[in-house]
Amino acid sequence: MTADRAEAFRAERAELLGFCRELDAKEWSAASDAAGWRVQDVVAHIGATCRSFFTPSVVTMMRMRDLERTNDLFVDRRRDRPVSQTLAEYERWSRMIGVAARLPLDWMRLPMAELGWFPGGMMIGGAMTFDHHTHLRHDIAPALGRPVPGTDANRMAVVLEWMLAVLRNQLRSARPEWFVRPVTIELEGPGGGVWSVGPGGMLAAGPSDKPAATIAGRAVDFPEWATHRADWRNRDLRISGDADHAARFLDFVRVV
Repeated sequence: MTADRAEAFRAERAELLGFCRELDAKEWSAASDAAGWRVQDVVAHIGATCRSFFTPSVVTMMRMRDLERTNDLFVDRRRDRPVSQTLAEYERWSRMIGVAARLPLDWMRLPMAELGWFPGGMMIGGAMTFDHHTHLRHDIAPALGRPVPGTDANRMAVVLEWMLAVLRNQLRSARPEWFVRPVTIELEGPGGGVWSVGPGGMLAAGPSDKPAATIAGRAVDFPEWATHRADWRNRDLRISGDADHAARFLDFVRVV
């Protein structure tokens, strides 16, 4: 299946807006599971990121070498705003992302801080779908004790496309000397698939011919442990082959 980034983003935006409109003042000010951020700060971060694609802030986002520090700076500027202003900024600029996600922009390649270069359509539709998906399901809903929203195959496919592209760039940049044998990643369930990941940032659909190890788990769990919101050792992963090599690879994986 070919993932539809625009539709994935539309669905994630609707999910987040619906969730936010049910929150009371106490929940908006509650601590999220993103360290140092309230629930309102997480939404402010998402809104600020959406806005940055259409303002001079995009230069900061592209050129900074520490994306997480950049995100903190954007949030710090918004901490004293009322909830209504935070939500209004998010609604306005996420609507613009929705429009841009429908444009054929993959012919462009754009940088995002230290994460490397990406096709334009993937960076807008993919990165922002990932941002919405991950923050809502792993930073906001659990912190408030609210049910974690579901997802679907298309949204998960877009989230995984972005995350694997980031991982590929990280491997190309770091080139860990110990990573000389490929691994196969099998992610099961809606939106999942099988990928071969090899030295130098090699990434291809399908299993490796001779993987050092195969790592299998659920697609819906990948955003949690691959961002280090949870230790992969505490999630339902099945490893076959060279367990030590697989463990070293899994410790390396940290998508931001």
